[in-house]
Amino acid sequence: MKRTLIRFKNSAFRTIIRKHSKYAPLLFFIGGFIFDTFTLGRIDRTYDLLVLCLHMSSLSITLYLYNLVDDGKWKNTFLERYEEYFPLTIQFFFGGLSSAYVIYFSRSVSLSKTASFFIILVLLLIANEFLKKRISNKYLQFGVYYFISFTFFTFMIPVFLKELNTSVFLISGAVSLASTLILLIFIYGRSPSTRKEIKLGKMIAIIMAIYGILNLFYFMKLIPPVPLALDKGIVAHNVELKNNNYEVTYESEDSYVFWRKHKLDFSYTPNESVYIFSSIFAPTDLKKAIFHRWKWYNDSTEAWETTEDIGYDITGGRDGGFRGYTYKNNVKPGEWEVQVLTDEEHVLGVIKFKIIEQSDNTPKKLKTELF
Repeated sequence: MKRTLIRFKNSAFRTIIRKHSKYAPLLFFIGGFIFDTFTLGRIDRTYDLLVLCLHMSSLSITLYLYNLVDDGKWKNTFLERYEEYFPLTIQFFFGGLSSAYVIYFSRSVSLSKTASFFIILVLLLIANEFLKKRISNKYLQFGVYYFISFTFFTFMIPVFLKELNTSVFLISGAVSLASTLILLIFIYGRSPSTRKEIKLGKMIAIIMAIYGILNLFYFMKLIPPVPLALDKGIVAHNVELKNNNYEVTYESEDSYVFWRKHKLDFSYTPNESVYIFSSIFAPTDLKKAIFHRWKWYNDSTEAWETTEDIGYDITGGRDGGFRGYTYKNNVKPGEWEVQVLTDEEHVLGVIKFKIIEQSDNTPKKLKTELF
C-alpha cells in the first residue's frame, strides 16, 4: 500500500494536475458533465438512481473531508496525500449533479415560464467553472450544496413514492433542508477552522433563504414538475389509436429545418378539427392527471384568451412517454398555444402554433408517423 501511494505521489497525473492547477477545476467540472451526458438516460432507471445517489453521497463525504483539512485532521493518514484533490472532487460532483438536472429538465419541448429555474441550473453549471478559489468560501460552498441537495431530493423522492404533488414537494424540501443542516452543524462542531470562517447563524439564514426562494418559485409555478417531462408536442391534422400505437398525421417541415419534423403553421380548412398530440415522460408507476389548456391570442385586446381545458390521466413507465391527445373544432385563425399542465397547474411545456385559413385547394404536405 505504501509503495502504491508513493508511486501515486510521484505520478504523471499529479504532476499534470499541479502544472495546470489553474484549469484543473474546469476540466474536472467538464468531466462530470460529459460523464452524465453519455451515461444518464431516464431518472427511474436503476443505473441513473445509483449514479445520482453515489454522486450526492460522495459530494457530502468529500465536503466533510475538505472542511477538516485546515484542522490537520488527516495528518499522518492516507487521506493527507489526497487533500489537494478534495476541491477537484467537489468540483466533479457539483458538475455531475448540476449537469444531470440540466439534462433531465431540457427534455421538455418548451420550458416556457419555468425557463427561469432552468436558467439558474445552467448558470450554476457555468459558475462552477470558477470554483477553484471560491470553493474555499464556505458560505458559497454550503449555499451551492444546499441548492443541489434540494434539487436532488425533489427528483428522487417522487420516483420512490411514485407520487407527485405539493405535499411530496414540501416533504422533499424538508428532507433536503434537514440533511444539509445536519451536515453543516456536524462539520461546524468538528472543525475549529470552520467556526473561525463562518457564523453558524448567518449560514443557516442563507440556507433558509434559499429554501424560502425555492418554495416561492414552486408556488409561483416557476419550477417544472420534475421528474415529469414533456417529450413530444405536435399540432396535427388527425390522431388515431390503432393497435396500441398512435397514428399522428401532421404537416411535415421543410428539409432545411432539420431540428423539427412538423410545421408550426397549421393550414386550416373550415370545419376541420385541430389535434394536439403529446407524450410525457413519467417514472414507472407514477400516476398523474394532465390537461391541455388551449389558448388563442386576441389581437384586438393584445391578450391570450383561454378557450378550453381538456384533461386526461397518465401512468408512467413507457420509454417513449405516456401518449395522449386533445382536439378542438371551429377554431379561429391566428396565434395559438396549448399548455401541457399538471392538475396543480404546473407547466410541463407549451406547444405553440399558428392557424392559417387555407383559401385555395393547394395540397398539404402531410406525413403520418407512429408513436
